[in-house]
Amino acid sequence: MINKQNLWFLTLFSLIMVLSIYYLTMSDDTLSSLSVNSEITEKTDVVISEENDTLVALKVADEEELLTKMNELQDILLSDVATLQEKNDAYEKLQALNKVESEKENIINLIKEQFKLDSVVQIENTNITITIASTKHDAKLANDIIKSVQSLYDQVMYITIKFS
Repeated sequence: MINKQNLWFLTLFSLIMVLSIYYLTMSDDTLSSLSVNSEITEKTDVVISEENDTLVALKVADEEELLTKMNELQDILLSDVATLQEKNDAYEKLQALNKVESEKENIINLIKEQFKLDSVVQIENTNITITIASTKHDAKLANDIIKSVQSLYDQVMYITIKFS
């Protein structure tokens, strides 16, 4: 049975994880632009847009979906009406969400390190969809990314690469 202390720990851990994922997915350019913008005077108007709009939209939609799922599961955990089995199932689903998010981060970091590309990753069972920020649609690059990502898994994953 999950007691209140464990539930609060899980809630705070989930919040910290989501914030850390957000921080890790921010590019170095965005972080440096935050410090540059603080030094700009009021008379100067500067627009810094480094990331692809499609990637930003996908990241935001993915984060919103994750937060919605996590809130639903946390509501079940906090519910007085939910049965023990429902709470255990919600807890296991929350653990699975955390695992999927860490897999996504591993793939994003792999692509960033090996290919120097920004990406958004979506994982659903054995299907992995990777959206790459690149105007060059290169089949060899897509093949190399697929091989690199597949090397992280023991079982066969169905990996799709999209360029935006």
